[in-house]
Amino acid sequence: MKFDLFSTYKECRLCPRRCGVDRTKREKIGFCGETDRLRLAYVGPHFGEEPPLTGTRGSGTVFFTGCSLRCSYCQNHQISHDGFGRESEADELARLLKATIKKDGVHNINFVTPDHFFPHVVSTLEILKKEVTGLPVIFNVSGYQSLDLLKDTNEYADIYLPDYKYSDPSLAARLSGCPDYPGLALDAIAEMVKQKGFLDRTEKGETALKGVLVRHLIIPGYPGNSINALTTLFLEFGSKLPLSLMSQYHAVKPQKDPLLNRRIRTDEFEKVYGHCLDLGFEEIFVQFPGQQGRALFPSESIPFVPDFRKSRPFGRPSHSSVDNDRGLC
Repeated sequence: MKFDLFSTYKECRLCPRRCGVDRTKREKIGFCGETDRLRLAYVGPHFGEEPPLTGTRGSGTVFFTGCSLRCSYCQNHQISHDGFGRESEADELARLLKATIKKDGVHNINFVTPDHFFPHVVSTLEILKKEVTGLPVIFNVSGYQSLDLLKDTNEYADIYLPDYKYSDPSLAARLSGCPDYPGLALDAIAEMVKQKGFLDRTEKGETALKGVLVRHLIIPGYPGNSINALTTLFLEFGSKLPLSLMSQYHAVKPQKDPLLNRRIRTDEFEKVYGHCLDLGFEEIFVQFPGQQGRALFPSESIPFVPDFRKSRPFGRPSHSSVDNDRGLC
């Protein structure tokens, strides 16, 4: 993609939705909800990623306004659905990232769901590389990626952090409007692994420089989706695939399906986690329900939901909210 990147906004096919909207016409928006004007919700250190990404000083994270997946239950509903964020430019984003690198000493640069602003991301990285070297770049994505775009991303990404949300096409259609998710996401992850391999194995306190770590969020009421998703990942990539099992589901907006208006139950988590162990995955990062604490699963516990209206939407926990269970598996 060496031609004028920004021309891709004219008939946008950056994501598998391939909506073809001319986002340069400001009255037009893509499925993602965005025009060709870059919009940012947060730039700064984030301590909620897995330990090899968070380290001790955090991940230098960019949250964009808009999303090409727009799951109905999204925890970041303010930015994925409600359009919270402010207009910016690539040079300003580069300046903000340089500032957080200098001030906070973050371990990496982390672009969260960046596909719909890929031209701006590339422009930002081209500016940064003149002054910033040695920091790995993370593409923190939904799994619903265009293979063509991924091949262009290869030049800029060091680490991929994809979700594998659904093994069930009907559930993917109902919750994210994309029945083709299971197959497309699997193909996308295969391309990521082909490019970068599995995430570096790190000791405590070390941070990763390259590779792929796959995330899976357990959805309440649908443990079968998770069990099949984990089985699929195991059959496709084997036991050495680094995996992050997440339990922080929290629907910000009321859902039509009553099962989706609650958190996951202890028995649901244990069923999925037990299957993950039975499959023999060798490196698992686990977000236990009711974290912090491995043994307690308080049903009344409320997950932390970021508020992007605040200057520090995540607060600053003293360590990652995700445990590395490699030693237990």
